Amino acid sequence: MRSCEKYFIDAIKQILSARERMGIEQDPFPRAAVLVPLFKKDGDCHLLFTKRSDQVKHHKGEISFPGGAFDSEDGDLKTTALREAFEEIGLEKKDVHILGMLDDIVTTSEFIVTPFVGLIPYPYPFRVSSIEIAELIEAPLSSLEDPLCSGDREIMKDGLKRISFTYQYGTYLIWGATARILKQFLELVSSPGSSSFLSGKRTG
Repeated sequence: MRSCEKYFIDAIKQILSARERMGIEQDPFPRAAVLVPLFKKDGDCHLLFTKRSDQVKHHKGEISFPGGAFDSEDGDLKTTALREAFEEIGLEKKDVHILGMLDDIVTTSEFIVTPFVGLIPYPYPFRVSSIEIAELIEAPLSSLEDPLCSGDREIMKDGLKRISFTYQYGTYLIWGATARILKQFLELVSSPGSSSFLSGKRTG
């Protein structure tokens, strides 16, 4: 179990703020942003994922974090992530405490995605957009951190086979951009340099 007490959340915030984030400043592709929602359930830290519907334009049926394309009216990418989270799952921006940012990535649909890690309350009265989202998935960090949960596997995409790094949570297969974002987040919170903070221990 991954305790989701205040020291753990504070440590994540410190880790994200202290590191040198890798952004993609050149804009060959359009920008997008996602929210990586973290919450406490039954004493354990969980991440919230969405299963995309078959009606969306990109990544039909795939497991994703709430998010989408930047709109000029947003002003910044954090606003994009929060707006999309509200549109997709009814998560109010006032209920999200942003802890920090992960590295930019480029998706197969040729978007530059900026991930924002945010703490959200739980339980929450989510209002899911049936047009965009088929299902919400609540996954414990402890399950996702299990080495048996992740690894390379063959994926069929657009009629082509490819090898992709994946996470398996129950019947759900997480791969592509979402798996890459998740991998970086899990590596940061389990790195040797973060262990003393995340265990709640103090040195000195």
